[in-house]
Formats: sequence, C-alpha cells, structure tokens
Amino acid sequence: MTGKVWFITGTSRGFGREWAIAALDRGDRVAATARNTASLSALVDQYGDAVLPIELDVTDRTAATAAVAEAHDHFGRLDIVINNAGYGHFGFVEEVTEDEARAQIETNLFGALWVTQAAIPIMREQGSGHIIQVSSIGGISAFPIVGLYHASKWALEGFSQALAQEVADFGINVTLVEPGGFSTDWSGSSSVHSEPNPAYEDFRKKVQAARQQRNGNPGDPAATRSAILKVVDADRPPLRIFFGEGPLGIAKADYAGRIALWEEWNDVSVEAQGTAD
Repeated sequence: MTGKVWFITGTSRGFGREWAIAALDRGDRVAATARNTASLSALVDQYGDAVLPIELDVTDRTAATAAVAEAHDHFGRLDIVINNAGYGHFGFVEEVTEDEARAQIETNLFGALWVTQAAIPIMREQGSGHIIQVSSIGGISAFPIVGLYHASKWALEGFSQALAQEVADFGINVTLVEPGGFSTDWSGSSSVHSEPNPAYEDFRKKVQAARQQRNGNPGDPAATRSAILKVVDADRPPLRIFFGEGPLGIAKADYAGRIALWEEWNDVSVEAQGTAD
C-alpha cells in the first residue's frame, strides 16, 4: 500500500482533526490519538481501516511509548509524527498554582517529548521521518496572562531546534509549526483559567482588549489542511513556519526590539566577559 503513515496526537478537534482529514482525504493512513476515542468515531466511519484510533493521555510516558509502537506495528512504518495535543492556560504568573503550572508543562512539553522519544528509534531504523511540533507565535514571543503557556512552547522550541540537528544525519526532519490566532477551541472549553487576583483587575481589562485586537481576524483551521500537506511533502521542510497572516509582523517587531536592546547594553555585556589571565 502506498501513501504516508501519520501519527497525530489531539485529533478530537482543532488542527489535529483538520490535518487528519487532510491526510486521509488524499489516501494516507493515520494513527489518530485522543483522550476519548469516541471523539474519533466519525473519522473511522468515514475512512474505515485507514484510521487507527488510539486512546492516549500524552502525559503518560508509558502510554505514549505504547501508542507509537502500536501505530508502527499496525501500519508497518511511521512517516509523520505530529505533536498537536495541548491546551492554553490563562493566568498572570502570580496567579498560577503549582498544580496548574505542572499540568501545563506536563501536557504541552513533556507530552511532546515522550512521543518524540518513542518515534525517533523507529524513524532512525527507517532512515526517514518527519516530526512536527505544534508550537505557536507564543513559542517565540510572549504576552501577559499566558506566561506558563509561553514557557511550555518556548521549551518545546528549544529542544526541537536541538533535536533537528541531532537527527538530521538519520534522514529525520523536524518542523515547528507556529500558528497565530485561529478559530479553534484553544481559548474555549479546552483552556484552563487560574483564580483571578483582584490586584490585576485593571490590567486584566487592558490585556483582554489588546488580545481581542491582536486576534481580531482569526484564521480558518480548515485552511491549514493544504498548508500542512505542503510542509510534509517538501523536499527540504522548514525548521520553523508560521501559520496565519499575523505572526510574521509580531516576530519582526519583537526580534528588532531584542537586537536593539542587546546592542544598547553591549558595553556592559563585554565588560562582563572580563579579561583572560
């Protein structure tokens, strides 16, 4: 049987669901994971044996390893692994509890790490493969009230950039997809909100207004189907790619500001070097 084999986490909705459909519509096969496989029944009904539904909580390392192995055993190979499972956490840094912080990192960072570690030996043996990490414009920039979400995505970006260099000689590609604002459930029922601290009431209103303005024209998740296919079919896929029209402007402004500030303080930076004995 021809076509690529995909392993996608978080396929119950959002990008994971859209990308599973994109793959299946063109005749590829998909190991689709979700916390509740009942949410995958429509995919199975429509695409039959091309879909392998797997129940998975990505924070369970043993389960993640078993799920990747099950997909490989079932389909005989793994061409594309997409770490899409994750959620947004809303809360100023002072407001976030320890349990909330750990849960955010466990899902968005460690979940991706466990699946990635399970997939690498398979892809290394194949001599090919493509690992796609769903990051965010929030993986390279940061805004108030989602600090722990940013922490999880910045960490994902860091280990993935290192990983790309580590596995290149094995024929494995790594891509960080960095979406802007899209009409997914990321900020809806799938998100978590910390208990508000009254001290931030006035600032919270400003942050919410700025966020609404920044995300005033959210992207259509279904439109990303063709985009993800271009990424996975590329002879030389990018390490990083924005999805949406807004992120590039944010990134340019942010990085220009960083460089200007580093240059402004470079005399102090050089002073900190000291002199060799």
